Amino acid sequence: MSLKPRGSPAYSRVLLKLSGEALMGDDAYGINRDTLRRVVGEIQTVVDLGVEVGVVIGGGNIFRGVAGGSLGMDRATADYMGMLATVMNALALQDAMRHAGMNSRVQSALNIEQVCEPYIRGKAIRYLEEGKVVIFAAGTGNPFFTTDTAAALRGSEIGAEIVMKATKVDGVYSADPKKDAGAERYHRISFDEAIARNLKVMDATAFALCRDQSLPVNVFSIFSPGAFKRVVLGEDEGTLVHC
Repeated sequence: MSLKPRGSPAYSRVLLKLSGEALMGDDAYGINRDTLRRVVGEIQTVVDLGVEVGVVIGGGNIFRGVAGGSLGMDRATADYMGMLATVMNALALQDAMRHAGMNSRVQSALNIEQVCEPYIRGKAIRYLEEGKVVIFAAGTGNPFFTTDTAAALRGSEIGAEIVMKATKVDGVYSADPKKDAGAERYHRISFDEAIARNLKVMDATAFALCRDQSLPVNVFSIFSPGAFKRVVLGEDEGTLVHC
């Protein structure tokens, strides 16, 4: 197998899982415009490398289905409301990309044709091949599944080489680094090791799907400037969970 030249991307097609909370910045709720522009800038640096990027975005900055269910709301209803929140975030992300001169498409797992097009796998792949960023909204389109599962599912469907989970923490640790100063960041860990050590990388359904599809996951901090690009270049950034 030939080695890729130094400085060239390690992956040609990636799926970025972006939480809704990542768009809040220092705000308590909603979308912080400066943070949104910065996130778009991080994505643009990867697109400029010629890498095909799909994005699954959450809605926790607007509404969390699990939280709604825990407060007495019907869980399915709360989850559908959470899916609609992800559509709002997807549209905001697309608008910010347009202002940055980037080409993107929003595809929703819920049918909202007046707002965005429905998810169609073949069209999504064609858009990626054309160099467009595809933003996948509304999770899986079904209640009781998280956007982690949507990321694992869409990543598998579009043939992504890796799922990159952008979080507030710069990797997976042996303990909560905010509570334990001696917590160790894992640079690489296998799916089986993560399960054995009960590390909460993703929800169980998403994690099992990635493991079964031999789809690696990299957990990194979206708040670390240039981290997304460094992961794509194959540098030691975050935590790589592999088979």
